[in-house]
Amino acid sequence: MFERLKAMLVKEFIQTFRDPRMRLVLFILPAVQTVIFGYAVNMDVRNIPTAVIDRDNSPASRDLLASLFASGYFHQTARLADERQVSRLLDSGEVRVAIVINHGLAETLGRGGTATVQALLDGTDSNTAGVILGYLARFAEARNLQLVSQQAARGGGLPSAAVRLEGRAWFNPDLASPPFYVPAVIANILFIITMLLSAMAVVREKEIGTIEQVIVTPIRKFEFILGKTLPFVLIGYGNVFLISLVGWLVFRVPVRGSIGLLILATGLFLMSSLGSGLFISTISQTQQQAMMSAFFVIFLAMLLSGFAFPVANMPLPVQWLTMVNPVRWFMEIIRGLYLKGVGLTILWRQCGMLLVIGLVVLGTAVARFRKTVG
Repeated sequence: MFERLKAMLVKEFIQTFRDPRMRLVLFILPAVQTVIFGYAVNMDVRNIPTAVIDRDNSPASRDLLASLFASGYFHQTARLADERQVSRLLDSGEVRVAIVINHGLAETLGRGGTATVQALLDGTDSNTAGVILGYLARFAEARNLQLVSQQAARGGGLPSAAVRLEGRAWFNPDLASPPFYVPAVIANILFIITMLLSAMAVVREKEIGTIEQVIVTPIRKFEFILGKTLPFVLIGYGNVFLISLVGWLVFRVPVRGSIGLLILATGLFLMSSLGSGLFISTISQTQQQAMMSAFFVIFLAMLLSGFAFPVANMPLPVQWLTMVNPVRWFMEIIRGLYLKGVGLTILWRQCGMLLVIGLVVLGTAVARFRKTVG
């Protein structure tokens, strides 16, 4: 048995790594994709092109604008006279927001009143617009606290009703994007590579005409399946190690949780990804059919994984559909390990779901393989 399995493994490794381009795809591209994802998929917004209409033109308004642009989030690109010019700049995309300060700001603040500053935003990208509004809200809150403190100092006492809210984000204090997205890249790339490789496994044998030769050999069917999938398991673990290393070296995103749990969860996830690819390979007659079917499954799995869109925000029927998506559970596990450093006592449900899905998918693929090839 071991000799037959060894021969099968050697054959599969030779077949997989025979093409130098395949080595590039399996080991270099995942590292490059991790870097690209870490920098490109970034919800942080800085140096926002900003137009200014300052009708008050007072020391108070100038000080307000100076504080706004000193934050580093906003960059003044135009100073305008009226709102008609704002429309043109927003239409062309030259600015993302326009700050309008009307007459009487200094006078209103001087008598302790509340002055209004208007922000006109480009809402075509709702996510970016929401981030900009969040920046402006935090800036306004900080500015209000500063004004209250100055007024209290001039009056010789503290204001009677001053409430200050201090927010603190756990696990990702700076609310940076790379710690959130880089771990998710591991799940996506691992699913894509291992599923595509296993989807091509049996189909490639059919196309080149060697499947009949394999069938007439003494090798058993479970040995054939194990020989076909075990190399991809090793490749999958290699990719996890490589992407984790790149995430730590480039983005300073370490694994805070248990390495052993990461290895265990990866193994459970590979049962589903390899099983899905193996099932596709048994129902496809050509590699083109297998690839198209695999990309359809990959697209749905990534879309419903919570990678970019929170599962809780999806309609209830779609949330039920995500229950059978292994990428969703592995995404939760890997983010828990990287960001929170939690263990199996927290992630047992996700691991259990991966185990159940993996057994069902892999078992179905093996049963289908027996019917079509046997």
